[in-house]
Amino acid sequence: MKPVWIVVALAVVVVAVAWLVRAHRADRPPFPIPGERVPAKVEVLNAVGIDGLARDATLRLRARGFDVVFFGNAGIDTLTETRVVARRGNTALAREVQEALGVGVVADAEDPRLLLDVTVLLGRDALPALSRGP
Repeated sequence: MKPVWIVVALAVVVVAVAWLVRAHRADRPPFPIPGERVPAKVEVLNAVGIDGLARDATLRLRARGFDVVFFGNAGIDTLTETRVVARRGNTALAREVQEALGVGVVADAEDPRLLLDVTVLLGRDALPALSRGP
């Protein structure tokens, strides 16, 4: 009788593992389709010290399909002109972010340590542009 229980227990373990593997795969996106656009990974940093500015820019960018993975303060509060920085050399993508914000200048400062496509440093010129809402 013991061998039957061992076989049943092994069958339950195999079914449970198969179910877990299938559930895990369902969480992952399928292989990318050639030509399908993957959202740009963006960080938004407030460089003027005005509360809520980075959040407002984040809402605008997310509404336009960008993946804002972080927003917060830049550690400075004196920037007058918004900078949209290409972190992986794709200035065309940085230009799309700049157009979605409606403000700023595009710069290229690659940093392979960052897992980002674009960094936005919000300056004082972003205040009127972001006051119009998302």
